[in-house]
Amino acid sequence: MLYEAYELQRGLLAGASAWAGLGSEWMNNPANPFAHTQIGTMMASGLDVFAHASAPHGKPHFDLPTTTIDGRDVPVVEVIEARRPFGQLRHFTRPGAPAGQPKLLIVAPMSGHYATLLRGTVERMLPGHDVWITDWRDARQVSLEDGRFDLDDYIDYLVGFLEHIGPGAHVLAVCQPAVPAYAAACVMSADGNPARPRSLTMMGGPIDTREAPTTVNTVATQRPFTWFEQNVIATVPWFYPGAGRKVYPGFLQLTGFMAMNWGNHLVSHWQMFRHLVDGDQESAEGTKAFYDEYRSVCDMTAEFYLQTIDIVFQRHLLPKGEMMHRGRKVDPAALTDVALLAIEGERDDISGLGQTKAALTIATNLPDRLKKYYMAPSVGHYGIFNGRRWRTETAPILEAWIAQADGRKPARSKPAPKTVPDVPPEQADSANVA
Repeated sequence: MLYEAYELQRGLLAGASAWAGLGSEWMNNPANPFAHTQIGTMMASGLDVFAHASAPHGKPHFDLPTTTIDGRDVPVVEVIEARRPFGQLRHFTRPGAPAGQPKLLIVAPMSGHYATLLRGTVERMLPGHDVWITDWRDARQVSLEDGRFDLDDYIDYLVGFLEHIGPGAHVLAVCQPAVPAYAAACVMSADGNPARPRSLTMMGGPIDTREAPTTVNTVATQRPFTWFEQNVIATVPWFYPGAGRKVYPGFLQLTGFMAMNWGNHLVSHWQMFRHLVDGDQESAEGTKAFYDEYRSVCDMTAEFYLQTIDIVFQRHLLPKGEMMHRGRKVDPAALTDVALLAIEGERDDISGLGQTKAALTIATNLPDRLKKYYMAPSVGHYGIFNGRRWRTETAPILEAWIAQADGRKPARSKPAPKTVPDVPPEQADSANVA
């Protein structure tokens, strides 16, 4: 009944949003005498904020038609290279791009948001890299006939995608996928798989959540595993393709994120209102663009979500050397030639300092020259992979690490001009979106 109640509320809010939007347009219409008054402007702005806040959100698009390489605008064409029931491998091809650029697989989080959350990450890496990304599906859109999807399947998908891309690829895992990406690298290294990544970069990932526990970690550990089974798992309603599937709904994930920083979100919407009243449409549109992405959520399969709670947050099996994949131990000691880069944000309130860095410590057979740690100063979780500091400070560290792993000098080309809106300033330190 939880899912049905949410859908009923969503339908009611969608209607209210439409009426509020019409009201805002009328209050701004030059033919309306109130449009030329302060009260009319304030009413129109308030209705606009409400219409945007209550509108339904579908899956966003990457919308990256071009990139700039060596001063030239180069078209970008999105190609789906591989399709599987719970995700596809998306490739950003660039006709006319220089040959031999490093192949980079960006592993997007499966944590309630779509892969487009990393639009700014993709945009920044496009000029100098051949970029691929995991595009996970909303679990409510996947039929029961397609089976289940758990942490083992996630690792298998990554192995399969890397084999499709071919040897010599680099991997960038943002937040949640740091664990399965690390596990995939261990499994492929143990097997001597030629498609194992040449480098693996983990950004704000929960490798060892015993280090500097955050509110997210506390929530995951203060309740028994059975509580999560009984209280946050819902059944997809009959009117979706995945009817009958057990899921952790995206709307619950979003509610949790919003609740953690409720004050910041209120400030963001108040600032949006003030921008509209002052006629600063550009600033208001930037906030709207951020929330269009932030409120676009998808469901996770129950088995994947519950395994993550159990294995990553409650029993810490990977750093203990006890994690299993298909009946085999995931052994970090198998990593001997995969260059590891751990990146953390100084103000990250999702993955605390030291949680990602632990990936370097447990790789006991990896030479120190193939390990690197970087703490992004004055950066929250979202700022690790998006925004000005990501573009100008963190991304060059990643580019240099990839170049070093390839045995070449990093290119000194300027990044493409920014088109993806930055996170609003009041959200910059704690936008809990991954």
